[in-house]
Amino acid sequence: MLPDDIKAPRARILIVDDEEDIREGLETLLTLENYRVDQAVTANEGLARLETTSFDLVLLDLMLPDKSGIDFLAEFRQRDTITPVFLITAYGSLEVAVQALKNGANDYFSKPWDNEKLLIEIDRQITKGKLETENRELKRAMKQRYSFPNIVGKSERMLRILDLVSQVSPSRTTILVTGETGTGKELIAKAIHTNSPRADHPFIAVNSGSLPSDLLESNLFGHVKGAFTGAVSTHKGCFEMANMGTIFFDEIGTISLETQAKLLRVIQEREFMPLGSTDTLKVDTRVLAATNSDLKRLVDEGKFREDLYYRLNVINIQLPPLRDRKEDIPALIEHFFNKYCKENEKFLDVHGRGALEFEPEAMNLLMEHAWPGNVRELENVVERAVVLATTQVVPATVLPESLLQAGGVRIRHDPSGSLPADASLYEMVADFERAKILQVLDESGYSQTDAAELLRIPLSTLNQKIKRLNIEIRKRGS
Repeated sequence: MLPDDIKAPRARILIVDDEEDIREGLETLLTLENYRVDQAVTANEGLARLETTSFDLVLLDLMLPDKSGIDFLAEFRQRDTITPVFLITAYGSLEVAVQALKNGANDYFSKPWDNEKLLIEIDRQITKGKLETENRELKRAMKQRYSFPNIVGKSERMLRILDLVSQVSPSRTTILVTGETGTGKELIAKAIHTNSPRADHPFIAVNSGSLPSDLLESNLFGHVKGAFTGAVSTHKGCFEMANMGTIFFDEIGTISLETQAKLLRVIQEREFMPLGSTDTLKVDTRVLAATNSDLKRLVDEGKFREDLYYRLNVINIQLPPLRDRKEDIPALIEHFFNKYCKENEKFLDVHGRGALEFEPEAMNLLMEHAWPGNVRELENVVERAVVLATTQVVPATVLPESLLQAGGVRIRHDPSGSLPADASLYEMVADFERAKILQVLDESGYSQTDAAELLRIPLSTLNQKIKRLNIEIRKRGS
């Protein structure tokens, strides 16, 4: 939940007007009604903001320095037919109103307008829009039934992958998912299963590299009582449990050649023999596999069977690293903020969604980062930000030290040293934080509990900052 003194905004509104007095007056009016307000001075600036940020309503001036509000509407409605737009103008003619409504405006107000009427119409339109959005999402969820759970991406490469997932899901074909660690290979496998006729049957994931060969075979094919020392009862294997469903092999390249031979037989013959048994079991199990290794190279090195490689690689879905689809980063951040705000029950808006966002400097660092750990690394960064956040706009100083350093931000570990002449804004903020925390710790006799109360932040947040800023904690009285 939000702290008592922080109330989540009702909605986010963009004002596009070149007159400063109009913008400031509207912002004051709307802020008092607990709306979050952004401003743009020109049409092109407004259109650019709408490309990168989601707004609940736009207040648009008719006469802008670079193009008219009517032209703005025509361009905006080509890509967004949902976000409501109110046109505001000093020219109160019926002809202009009709033209604005024809071009996609939802309402029309002449200067000077009635503040009470404007607020009523804004509230009505935003409420209506949110209800329509919720209804669309509900219908889509009922129709698709978790089609692509937790897969977030609007980049061209990800959209092509999701199209391919839709195409291959209904078949029984074996599929190999490849990509670097953290790119979401298991999520793709689950999406294929969920969108297949096998969705009502088990999805069994096997981490091929975490078990020794003999234990892996017992896990896959099961065993009968007495098959080996310790086999005190008959045990079903993953293939039998996944009958009519899907079995997913994570890191398929790590399994032994002997196990590979048995796996090939199951794929080709759809049958196997449990360890210690003389009976053959028939199964109808779809096999999906994933790897971050180059299986073709392993084949050339004699470490992976060529016939199994071709059996697995009927269709290859290659996931791009996050550095090659950076346009998906803002949507992923929003998704993970929503997830971890709910899990931690903090910074939720009135609709129960995560209300956090990174400040522009932090977003620049995140967009420029190489993400060697891919989506998993980004998720960890966002989860950390949710835990450490004390305000709705998250500063760059909560980012991991390794990420700051990779972005050229130096963390000074010597509190007595001075900042370099070319210090960045992030370094200045970290330096100020360090100095303030040291001052308050000194005033409180190095009681972290008292210091947290004086700083009006949770004790856990203070402890994280002390660790990140390399602040030495002295014993009380020393």
